[in-house]
Amino acid sequence: MTTTRQSNDSTIPLRRDVSELGNMLGDILIHHGGQELFDKVETIRQMSKELRSNPDEATYQKLKQEIENLHPPMRSQVIRAFSIYFHLVNIAEQNHRVRRRREYRLHEDHGIQPFSLESAVESLRKNDISSSVIQDVLDQLSLELIITAHPTEATKRTVLEIQKRIATILQQLDNPQLTSHEREQLQDSLMNEVTVLWQTDELRERKPTVMDEVRNGLYYFDETLFDVLPDIHQELEDRLEESYPGEEWQIPNFLRFGSWIGGDRDGNPNVTPDITWSTLKKHRELVLDKYEEVLVELMKRFSHSTKIVTVTDELLTSVEKEEALIGANKKWRVEKEIYRRKFAIILERLRNVGKSELGYDSADQLLDDLYMIQRSVKSHQPNQRELKMLRKLVRQVQLFGFHLATLDIRNHSGEHEAAITEILQKVNICEDYASLSEQEKIKMLEGILEDPRPITLLDEDYSEETQQMLRVFNLIREAHREFGDRAIEVYLVSMTEAASDLLEVLVLAKEAGIYRLHPDGRVESNLNVAPLLETVDDLIAGPEILKTLFEMDAYRKHLGERNNHQEVMLGYSDGSKDGGTLTANWKLYNAQQEIHDMAKEYNIGLKFFHGRGGSLGRGGGPLNRSILSQPAETLGDGVKITEQGEVLSSRYLIRDIAYRSLEQAASTLVEGAAHVSKESEQGHHREATWEKAMEEISEVSLKKYQSLVFGDKDFLTYFNEATPLKEISELNIGSRPMKRKDSSKFENLRAIPWVFSWTQNRQLLPAWYAAGSGLTSYAEQSSNHLETLQQMYEHWPFFRSTIDNLQMALMKADLQTANHYKSLVKDKDLGERIYSDIVDEYNRTKDILLKISGDQELLDKQVTIQDSVRLRNPYVDPLNFLQVELIKELRETESREESLLTEVLLTISGVAAGLRNTG
Repeated sequence: MTTTRQSNDSTIPLRRDVSELGNMLGDILIHHGGQELFDKVETIRQMSKELRSNPDEATYQKLKQEIENLHPPMRSQVIRAFSIYFHLVNIAEQNHRVRRRREYRLHEDHGIQPFSLESAVESLRKNDISSSVIQDVLDQLSLELIITAHPTEATKRTVLEIQKRIATILQQLDNPQLTSHEREQLQDSLMNEVTVLWQTDELRERKPTVMDEVRNGLYYFDETLFDVLPDIHQELEDRLEESYPGEEWQIPNFLRFGSWIGGDRDGNPNVTPDITWSTLKKHRELVLDKYEEVLVELMKRFSHSTKIVTVTDELLTSVEKEEALIGANKKWRVEKEIYRRKFAIILERLRNVGKSELGYDSADQLLDDLYMIQRSVKSHQPNQRELKMLRKLVRQVQLFGFHLATLDIRNHSGEHEAAITEILQKVNICEDYASLSEQEKIKMLEGILEDPRPITLLDEDYSEETQQMLRVFNLIREAHREFGDRAIEVYLVSMTEAASDLLEVLVLAKEAGIYRLHPDGRVESNLNVAPLLETVDDLIAGPEILKTLFEMDAYRKHLGERNNHQEVMLGYSDGSKDGGTLTANWKLYNAQQEIHDMAKEYNIGLKFFHGRGGSLGRGGGPLNRSILSQPAETLGDGVKITEQGEVLSSRYLIRDIAYRSLEQAASTLVEGAAHVSKESEQGHHREATWEKAMEEISEVSLKKYQSLVFGDKDFLTYFNEATPLKEISELNIGSRPMKRKDSSKFENLRAIPWVFSWTQNRQLLPAWYAAGSGLTSYAEQSSNHLETLQQMYEHWPFFRSTIDNLQMALMKADLQTANHYKSLVKDKDLGERIYSDIVDEYNRTKDILLKISGDQELLDKQVTIQDSVRLRNPYVDPLNFLQVELIKELRETESREESLLTEVLLTISGVAAGLRNTG
């Protein structure tokens, strides 16, 4: 499989890689299936390309006939050929990103790479932002990225590892100093890996367990994050020292990773307290193993002899004292090699963490030992020549502790209410708590929080659900004792609709001893409680919910113990599903502004947690663009963002890509927060007229979206039949059920399969629908409104990001292909009517977006992405055509036919790889 196209010179290496990988795949097709398979794939590919360049009915009918004539086993091999081609293209594109980053570093005369730490620091220097302002900003800065197990990664772990090996070989082939023999060996290795990729089954035979998902998440810490995170911090320090010579910089640990995997109980009955405990143990096991690897390497390097150097007395004393605690066979035998003797002690104490009294009680004790070594080394090491590996290990221990990644716990507000209702009924405090008004609930919960006596009974026969809930909070208490307070810091409340939803969690925490009221009125609270605002209505109500809590004495005492800091999670998925992407994004923006301003009045610090998905319909997009789209004044607040599904492999599988992704995010946050650190600058990033315009646009967009999704009685039928929703449920990509309840109701369908389904049928409705109506309505109200929208696009990062994401969505959507999916709808008139509405809105949206951006075509300002989508479309089309035909056949089959279902799932996996998005 090959492709030829004209492009600019910078993409020549990329096109070379794609061509070479395509040729290898072609050779494998001939070897595996003979010339017939190769010819069939090439025929379909050429027809698809022709149909793209010259869409006519005759070509379409020929292609349709060619696809309909495919039969097993040839059919599945054709599907796999196109699917694997996309995996290879994805690898080549990632390698090209690495290549471009290296070129910037090698050829500094070409300029500084945008969104690099170097460019951020240079911007600060040019704008005369002082070192004291930058240090103050850094001291307040916080960016946490949270990995989740949301089921959107369609690619198997085994396949990801093959892809990583292919990427490594491609990087090695870029070395200009390779001999011809070395190059030939690498080419052979590359061919072998592509062959293995072809011969590996890309579909999972079973759904992953929660512990499978935990191991998959830990893979990224093991492979890249453990090393990349400290490097980002060190790079920032180095760049600041270059641009602000003579300053002493203290770079705090502002960039961290956390996890939901093993702690997210919302709608997933498989996440039990035992699973959460096992997850915490796995976290600790990995981080201790990583420290041991580094310490063994440090022992090799720290061969200093006290015959030659003088070390500190505190180091000598500690070694003499602690060597007595470890066995003779564990000691370092060369007496004069004092550092090796100390490292031997550290290793033995590390290996006994959680096992015996010899082990460290906390990561702080390990840090104390490392600081002691640092102080000693400085006494005999040349100035500014501290051994970097030791400094890096110190940073790693600061970042990862003995817990590796903070595990958030999440559950649905209804679960807490049900438990509280039963508990209060058992002790005759309230017969039916759930039926109380909100004010009555608050009054009752406040009273319980202000009374040190418990309300749970030791041996009471609670329901299994309530017992499970109480076990979760007892687990949190024990986790703090065993793994440290950083192991679990936040409890998230899904579907927060009222202040009582958070107070219920505090009451449950009180029963487990995580929240304690002493007789003298003093409060201890060791758990942050965070609302998750998901629906459009919840986002609107959010500021009032928090205001109610901030004015409550019991809750303010809790916050006082949490450094007067409140975390607020914003859900992008359900808001978009509920009200459309444009309205949801505007309500999210508004909620952040209002909550920020209100919290400031109460002197409460904030951390906004953005629950973004990988796809555009769920708030996805590049990390740096996600940060820029927030209200400017919130950049100084803590920022937390979910990283899930296919985003993890696309950003963190390869070390250089991981570094670049995190560098972009960190540089954007540092630069943005520093620029708005002065009160006077905060209002310059938007105007009141722009916000008024967005309110009007949002209102029209919401009505348009809801008139289709909720107002059209036939819409759900169209969605269920014109998308592969039912078939997606057969993909073994996650432990969590697709629906919150066993119900066909729209509100119980999770946002991920909702978006995944629309992505597969190329309509991508959640990512753009109704935006065009809102924008066009506003533009047509007055002759100067279009100019206002153009000014908003030019000067307001939020609006620019919104418009660019809408363009991306329309570019990835494809009505030429989407048209085939309406044939899956049994009622043809129904299918035609709703599809026609989607087409009209698509054209309306495209027209207004181009007028606002001033572009001739979609994504004219992002040529690399534009080229990538155009390159991929002719190769995705056959998979979409095959998917439609196979779904028709599958749905008409009375009995379940596994081979047919497998072919459908292969097309789903292939389309996901081609579009680089699932849900």
